[in-house]
Amino acid sequence: MSQAANRINPHLIIGPLIASISYTVLYASALPPVACATAAITLLTAWWWATEALPIPATSLVPFSLFPIFGVIDHKTAASGLGSHIILLMMGGFMMAKALERSGAHRRFAVSILRLVGPHSIKRLVAAFMLSGALLSMWISNTATCLMLMPIALACLKQVDNPKLAAPLVIAIAYACSIGGIATLVGTPPNVIFAGVYSEVTGQGYGFLNWMKIGVPIVALLIPIAWLWLTRNLHGECNVDLPAKAEWSPDERRVVAVFTLVIVLWVFRSQPFGGWTGPFNLSGIGDATVAVLGALLMFGVRSSRGGGLLDWPTARSIPWGILLMFGAGITIAKAFFASGLAEIIGAGMSSVISDLPVFIVILMICAGITFFTEINSNLATTTLVLPILAATATATDMPPALLMIPATISASCAFMLPVATAPNAIAYSTDLVSVKTMMREGLTLNMLFGLIISTLCYLLV
Repeated sequence: MSQAANRINPHLIIGPLIASISYTVLYASALPPVACATAAITLLTAWWWATEALPIPATSLVPFSLFPIFGVIDHKTAASGLGSHIILLMMGGFMMAKALERSGAHRRFAVSILRLVGPHSIKRLVAAFMLSGALLSMWISNTATCLMLMPIALACLKQVDNPKLAAPLVIAIAYACSIGGIATLVGTPPNVIFAGVYSEVTGQGYGFLNWMKIGVPIVALLIPIAWLWLTRNLHGECNVDLPAKAEWSPDERRVVAVFTLVIVLWVFRSQPFGGWTGPFNLSGIGDATVAVLGALLMFGVRSSRGGGLLDWPTARSIPWGILLMFGAGITIAKAFFASGLAEIIGAGMSSVISDLPVFIVILMICAGITFFTEINSNLATTTLVLPILAATATATDMPPALLMIPATISASCAFMLPVATAPNAIAYSTDLVSVKTMMREGLTLNMLFGLIISTLCYLLV
C-alpha cells in the first residue's frame, strides 16, 4: 500500500481543533455550555462536509452521536431527524424517479420536446434542450437529467457545423437542469431541507402547491433569461436528425400514469377548497404519504418484463447517503432551538438587520448563499444556514419563509464553477467549456438571478 493511501487526511484533525477552539471562545463569552457545544458540533460537521474528510454520509452521522453525548438533545430527539416525514417524501420521490428512468420514459419526453420545439435554428435548439432539462428536473434528479440529455446534445453538435454552439449548448443544459429543480418541493435536495427545517421551526408543513406557487413563476422567468444571455451571440439555422418516433411501450405508459396520478395527488391534496383530502376528512395525509404511495404503486403495478415497474435492485441504487444528510440537517435544526443557540444568533443578527429594509436583507441573503454555494455543496449550505435564518426571522417578527425561501432557491443558482453543482461538473467534463467561460457566463447570471429571486420572493412570499 502506498504512503499516500496511509496518509491521514489533515482535515480529520483540523475539524476537531477548530470545533474545540470555537467552543472555548464561545464559553469564554459566557454562552451556555449546551449552546457552545451545538455551535462546535455544527462547525465540525460543516468542516468535514466541505472538505470531505470523511464520506459525506459518514459525516452526517456526527450530529446523531455527538449532540446526545454533549447533552444538547437526548438520543430520541436526535434520532427523530431520521424519522421525519421529509425523509419519506424524498425517498418516495427518488424511487419514483428511478422507475421513470428504468422505463426510458424520461428520454422519450426529452426527444418529444426537441421535436415539438423544432430544432431548425440554433437558438431554438438550445431552447429545446433547456426546456427539456427544466421540465424533467422538476421531478427527477437534475444530475440524472443532465447525464441523460448531454449525450443527445453531443450527437446533435456533430450534425451542426457551428463551433460557437458547443459551449453555450452544454452550459445551457447544465444551468436549465439546476434551475428546473426549483419549481417543485421534490425537485432538488435544498427544497426538501427547507420543508424539514420549516416544519421543525413552525410546527406546520409547507405544502407542495404552496411551494409551486413560488417556484414555478421563478423558473418560468429564469429559463428565458438564461436562454437569452447564453444565445446572445448565436445565429443561423441547423438541421438535426432526431431518433425516429416509436410506439409507447406498456411500461412507459404505466409509469407515466402512476407518475401523473402522484403529481395530481400532490398538487391538489389540500387546495383548492380543502383539496381531495377535505371531503373525506383525511387531514392526517401529507405529501410524504403520497410519495410513499407512489413508490408502492411502482413496485406493485406489473411490468411487461415481469415483476413490478420498479424492482428492488433498482430502488436500492437511490442515494441513501443523501437521506442521512437530510436527517442530519433536521437534527441540527432541533439542536439549534433546543440549546438556545438559535435564539442567541437570531438576537445578534436582528440587531444588525433591524434597521435595513426587508428587500435589502433578502438581496444580501441571496447573494451570500449563491456565491458561498460556488465552493460548497448546496445541500450542506442550506442545512447549516436555514436554522439560522429561521431564528433570525423569528427574532425580528418576520415570517420564517420570507428569509428561508430566497436562501433555498439561491442555493440552486450557483453557475460559475464546475464544483458548484453536479450539472456544472458534467458540462465541464465534456471538454467543450472552459472554467473561464463558465465563470464569465455564470457571474452575470448569478448577479442577475439574485436580484430577480429577491424581488419575486419579496412579492410572492
